This record gives sequence, C-alpha cells and structure tokens, in this order.
Amino acid sequence: MNQILKDNIGRKIGEIKDEGSRQVIYDSIGRRLGYFDGRYTYDSIGRRVGEGNLLAMLLR
Repeated sequence: MNQILKDNIGRKIGEIKDEGSRQVIYDSIGRRLGYFDGRYTYDSIGRRVGEGNLLAMLLR
C-alpha cells in the first residue's frame, strides 16, 4: 500500500511504498530517501538512522 505525504496546502512532499518486507520513502520527485526494515530506519546510502519507523524524518 502506498502512502502519499502532503504539506499543509496539499502539495505532495513524498511517498512511502511497501516493497517486499520494507517500507521505502521517496521525495516529491521520486528520489529514494531511505527505508524501514521492520526494526531500523536507514538513509539513502544505507546508514542506520535509528530504531523504529523514522521515515518521515528523512524528508527535508
């Protein structure tokens, strides 16, 4: 299931997609920002950001 993320005036700022067992976050133009594997959140280059689902934090 895809989840569209919007700002306070309704513009798309990102999207979270289920890809297998991961949730992956993309910005408004489709760049992959990171993923959540069920336990940890990782950024776009694979560094662990923290424990739990912190995907929205990766939107800048």
